[in-house]
Amino acid sequence: EVQLVESGGGLVQAGGSLRLSCAASGFTFDDYAIGWFRQAPGKEREGVSCISSLDGSTYYADSVKGRFTISRDNAKNTVYLQMNSLKPEDTAVYYCAAWGTIATMTYLSGGLNPADFGSWGQGTQVTVSS
Repeated sequence: EVQLVESGGGLVQAGGSLRLSCAASGFTFDDYAIGWFRQAPGKEREGVSCISSLDGSTYYADSVKGRFTISRDNAKNTVYLQMNSLKPEDTAVYYCAAWGTIATMTYLSGGLNPADFGSWGQGTQVTVSS
């Protein structure tokens, strides 16, 4: 019954913006950190961002820092990823995932570990054209 559903992907030009949504159901949303991952063809899955359920603190991969913003609305059981200044290298399938931790993300370093995330959405395609 745990379900995460991404939406908001699409085709945009380089420099454009897109907002992804991750709607959650079937679990206690407030008890989980929610992360975004992406996977491009031929590349390993990359942790993009994560937001804490404890204090709203956030983590960003260096590749997206300053361009992407993660947020959560606990009342709506939804996490968002606002993506600005998109680059062709941002092209990937984007997945949201749930991590059963209430820890702060303030001091998280070294990237996100997909193995920590027990529930995954189906993915939404983001394509950035040159």
